[in-house]
Amino acid sequence: MLLMETDRNSLLLPLGSTVGVVERRHTLPILSNVLLEKKGAGLVLQATDLELQVSTKLSGAVADGEFAITVAARKLFDIVRALPDGAKLKLESKDSQVEVKAGRSKFTLQTLPAADFPRMETSAASAAEVRVPQKLLKKLLQLVQFSMAQQDIRYYLNGMLLVLEGKILRVVATDGHRLALAETTLDQDAGKRELIVPRKTVLELVKLLTDSDDPVSLYLGESQVMFRLGDTQLVSKVVDGKFPDYQRVVPVGHEKKMVLNRQAGISALQRAAILSNEKFRGVRLVLGANSLRVVCNNNEQEEALEEMEVKYDADPIDIGFNVSYLLDGLGSLSSEDVVLAFNDPNSSVLLTCESEPGFKYVVMPMRI
Repeated sequence: MLLMETDRNSLLLPLGSTVGVVERRHTLPILSNVLLEKKGAGLVLQATDLELQVSTKLSGAVADGEFAITVAARKLFDIVRALPDGAKLKLESKDSQVEVKAGRSKFTLQTLPAADFPRMETSAASAAEVRVPQKLLKKLLQLVQFSMAQQDIRYYLNGMLLVLEGKILRVVATDGHRLALAETTLDQDAGKRELIVPRKTVLELVKLLTDSDDPVSLYLGESQVMFRLGDTQLVSKVVDGKFPDYQRVVPVGHEKKMVLNRQAGISALQRAAILSNEKFRGVRLVLGANSLRVVCNNNEQEEALEEMEVKYDADPIDIGFNVSYLLDGLGSLSSEDVVLAFNDPNSSVLLTCESEPGFKYVVMPMRI
């Protein structure tokens, strides 16, 4: 039976949208597969890990009748990706196998019953709906995603807080050592809703979003969040937990402000970090009148020193940070200059910039 007849590029893009959800190792073999299903005129590809589900429509494909079949997602993706650009391919079903043919190439893959494929129930009826341009949501996520925790025992930190507050859409992420916040103003009043989106969902969503003005619809439910962009739909469970009071973390009244050329700061920190302690990654920022000294030491008594001009006319300060945290914050922005606001060596630093008025990045100091 002919499942599909299409060209390589038409299949590669939707496969790429779904394959990131598939876990490489899973106790349920069916979760390593992608579901290919044809109902009416539409051909749908779907993948899930039971917490997150992505489905997308495939256009421009010819197929016989209606069917539902599952096949190894990564194997199929790797095969299609390895074919020449513009290659014509056929997928045919024979017994419990799928044959992928393209020119003189032929691949035979095992299948599993589509009836065993788990599907997440979706309900957008009671959810708060918001529509924003894809490039705007992508930018917000990229401004904070690096601050999400990874496999932290405080599971509620392993994700991103999504906040609707009237006309404000806000995203917040923290790992307990630093916090990133970004917000934008919406065209509509969306009410009030807060939920924690899992880390994997955020990373997959960033891959799916484009730098275009095409809309993405967000549906924020009680236990589920859904994103609909074009022919692709991402559904995710939310993290059941209490996110920290991020408003208390953002410092107010830090009057010692340094204006730093962002790219020059990145370069200086990267060079100095070569001689930082590999475990603690500590860096000292020594501020004086319109000058910044970046100092790194390690256990071998080696030292890196970078000196640069900055705009700073407050009292001198000597403060330590994890250099990776500073680089993450500076690297997420595209502005020419950034502002770092300090209080004393035991207080956090607040990083902001004029080109992203809704962005705030807070980093806790460390003793060096």
